[in-house]
This record gives sequence, structure tokens and C-alpha cells, in this order.
Amino acid sequence: MPRISRLNRDEVLPGAVNIYDRYLRDRGNVPNMFRTMAHRPEIFETIIAHMEAVLNTGTLPKALKELVIVRTSQLNRTPYCLASHTTICRKLGWTDVQLDALHDVAGSGEFSERERVAIHLAEVMTLDAHSYSEAEFAKLRSFYSEGEVVELMAAIGLFNYFNRFNDLLEMEPTQPASAEELAKAGVAPAAV
Repeated sequence: MPRISRLNRDEVLPGAVNIYDRYLRDRGNVPNMFRTMAHRPEIFETIIAHMEAVLNTGTLPKALKELVIVRTSQLNRTPYCLASHTTICRKLGWTDVQLDALHDVAGSGEFSERERVAIHLAEVMTLDAHSYSEAEFAKLRSFYSEGEVVELMAAIGLFNYFNRFNDLLEMEPTQPASAEELAKAGVAPAAV
């Protein structure tokens, strides 16, 4: 049982309907977190814009951003974000072996040094950001430009926020939309 209700498409303000329809069309559902945030349209609309900027702009591959998101969500033990973003990682080419290896990156040969440095950033930023040393930062900068460091940190920071939001609300993984929801958005069920 959700701690805060989730708004359906017909309960949100007109500005949010377009977001609902886009997610129904693109993902086949509107994530429960978004349906909960829709109680505050300004927060909902701006968090969607921020998330899309973090994930879909810049020079880093989306696959790398999603990988650090999964590692962040593993560390925070957030089943809600793990369910969604593990699936996204698989679609972007990460294997189950690689996703399992995130628990012991140093002992794994599954990642390049560049990827390991990004994963380590996610670990330190999530668990104890004050402990990231100058040597670690110099190594990070040897692989990533200043803008790319901002991209990585924005993805990690955003999902630390999302993890905590979802954990406190005991958010359950989102299920596919019903045929009725898809029809209201003008999406044919077979298209998803």
C-alpha cells in the first residue's frame, strides 16, 4: 500500500498530461514516483526536465550514466530504482554478469579502467563524499572532462535523491499500464 497516493492521468493538471502520455508511449507506464510527485505539479514538471537533461544531454554515453545509477541504487538498497534502471542497463547493452560484478568492481575484469573510476565515484559520493581524495579526483579527471564529471555527479546525486524519496515512501516497482490508460493517451497496446 503506497504511503502517498499516485495520481492517474485524469487527476493531474493539463501540463502533466503531456508528460504522462509521453511516458506511456515511450515506456508503457508512468513510473509510480512520477505519479506521486504529480501531487506538486511544479516539482513534477521540473524534476522530469532535470532528469531528462541529466540522462539525455552531454557527451557521456547514457549507458555509463545508467551504470552509475544502478550502482548508486545498489548501495542505497532501493528496489524501486533498481528494478527500472537494471532493465534500462540491459537494454543499453550491459550484461547480467557486469551488473552482478558491480558489487566487487575492483575484483572484476568486467569493466574498463575508465568505467571503474566512474563506478568508484558513485560509491564514494553515495557512501561518504567527504572521503574522495585529491588523488582519486586527479584520476577521475584523467578520464573525464570537467563537464563529464558534472554529468556523472548529476546522475549520481539525482539518484541518491530519488533513492531516498522512493525508500521512505516504500515505493513499489511500476507495473505496465492498463489498456485503458494506454487508450486514453492514444497509445495502442501493441505499440509498447
